Amino acid sequence: MTMSTKIFAEYFILTLPYVMGLVFLGGAFFRVVIWYTVKRHEWFAREFEKRVARFMESEKPGVVKNVSFYVLAKRMLERSFYEGFAVRDRLRRRRGDGVMALSDRVFLVKQGCAWLVKDILNQLKFLKWTQETPKLLGITRATFHHNPCFNRVFGVLPMTAFNDLISILPGLFVIAGILGTFVGIAGGLQELGGMNLQDLENTKNIMDRFLQEISFAMQTSIAGIVFSLLSHIVNVMYSPERVYVSMVDRFESSLDLLWYRSDNNDYPLDEKAFDEHRDPVEALAEDAVNAEAGRASRTRDMDQVRPVKAS
Repeated sequence: MTMSTKIFAEYFILTLPYVMGLVFLGGAFFRVVIWYTVKRHEWFAREFEKRVARFMESEKPGVVKNVSFYVLAKRMLERSFYEGFAVRDRLRRRRGDGVMALSDRVFLVKQGCAWLVKDILNQLKFLKWTQETPKLLGITRATFHHNPCFNRVFGVLPMTAFNDLISILPGLFVIAGILGTFVGIAGGLQELGGMNLQDLENTKNIMDRFLQEISFAMQTSIAGIVFSLLSHIVNVMYSPERVYVSMVDRFESSLDLLWYRSDNNDYPLDEKAFDEHRDPVEALAEDAVNAEAGRASRTRDMDQVRPVKAS
């Protein structure tokens, strides 16, 4: 082994643990960022599920008929969007919490939820009404998969590629640690070939240096195992896959409940398009007025069909 090769091997072994440390910190940072991005969008799925469950509890079978699935889904999605962000804005102004506002802008939470509502409604309005439940799970997965705010970290970096790379970091750390150890052993083995067994003093010095180099090279394997273990812990604690599965299941099961409640999937010609820039208070007030008007109309219809008692 030449002198330059030996210097390179020693430098490689010396710097490898620090490089693995920097890679671990970067991987852990992006893992948490990816998890938080998925978690913020799961928040909207929870809000949607909450309002659908509340609506289903208030409904009575057979009282209201001719309910359109599209209209009902649009109403629940708009209410989840307007109420969710209206409440968050109100609480933020009350607490003076600027961190949450900053995180919403950085992780594009509101833009992603608005894109989700628009895209899901564009697909639901073309569903053909049948007695069997359509493939709402496939629609939900496709909607989340094509969401540009959901699939990119900070709206720029591809989330899937980064997440796949971070998932294999534990194995890469172990391989890098073993590689550093083998490089150190390879450098020492060549010195053993030049030993003169007749010269005990020189032989002892060579063996001492060889054991010292092996001991130093073994530190890379130890560092690789430690970083691999820490990466496994981070990946399990901040698993975006687990959050994603929960998010899709919540959203799809809520759509299933609305489909069971509906009687058709008619698309009203005078239906207004969803507007994420609309004032939430104004939108919720209009929804409340329309709901009250519809409730009063149904009450009058029931009074008309109620049989008149003989005097």
